[in-house]
Amino acid sequence: MFPMVKWEKITIGVFILLNFKNLDVLIDLALSEDLGSDGDVTGNAIFSEELYSFRLISKDEGILCGIDVFEYVFHRIDKDLKIKKFSIDGNKIRKGDIISEVSGKVSSILAGERTALNFISHLSAIATKTSIFVEEAAGKVKILDTRKTLPGYRELHKYAVRCGGGQNHRMGLFDMVMIKDNHIDAAGGITQAVDKVRARWGNKYKIEVETRNLQEVKEAIAAGADIIMLDNMDDETMKKAVELINKKALVEASGNMTLERIKSVAQTGVDFISFGELTNSVKAFDFSLKEVK
Repeated sequence: MFPMVKWEKITIGVFILLNFKNLDVLIDLALSEDLGSDGDVTGNAIFSEELYSFRLISKDEGILCGIDVFEYVFHRIDKDLKIKKFSIDGNKIRKGDIISEVSGKVSSILAGERTALNFISHLSAIATKTSIFVEEAAGKVKILDTRKTLPGYRELHKYAVRCGGGQNHRMGLFDMVMIKDNHIDAAGGITQAVDKVRARWGNKYKIEVETRNLQEVKEAIAAGADIIMLDNMDDETMKKAVELINKKALVEASGNMTLERIKSVAQTGVDFISFGELTNSVKAFDFSLKEVK
């Protein structure tokens, strides 16, 4: 199992979102870039204290993620808005499902509409894509994310992956040692790189080593790596690598991985397959916020 960051844990729906304070910063930034110094000049000119109700309706099919963030956006604008939630993160949703109802001052609702929709659309897209990959894996191999996330969105992206049934790789550069090709080449080899890490940190962090061929796999095993990454290898080479490792370390397949390859890669015996596309290549999940007539 990959290590999780030991930060403050806040329960969001049935999942865990880390370091909730950063969410305030991200939401406030998003609202600031939309509202500027004068706020919603259209909505504020047309409306005053009028009260309305709007429903969040799914226009796609997939996995919901971000409903609590959606609510939180509106409450950053107006704490008096009433939010009813009819589904929670991790649930399967279908086109036409009513996900939430927002009631209160229409000027407040319209001021937060786009920002709230942006968050829930993006996060639900990640959760939905992850669920497709997890389903394809059928329990034969675990699906991991990577650090290929939008700046500032790392925690939310990784949270969305968990909502979709995937697992998180390291959160950043600070919570696990990952010795990649550039480290290896600059250090003079895998053995030298691992030795230097052990000398600096002892056993404080798990050590993962990226390998490009079977010779490097053998060196990573001898160096005592906890996790060995098989980078850009074909299925036959990965199978040989897994046989060499023989459960002396966990094994991650990475590089040139696709949805179509999951089943064949799983048959090689690796423990994990990591995909950058879970977080960096998604199409927004379609929602609409419509007034209740």
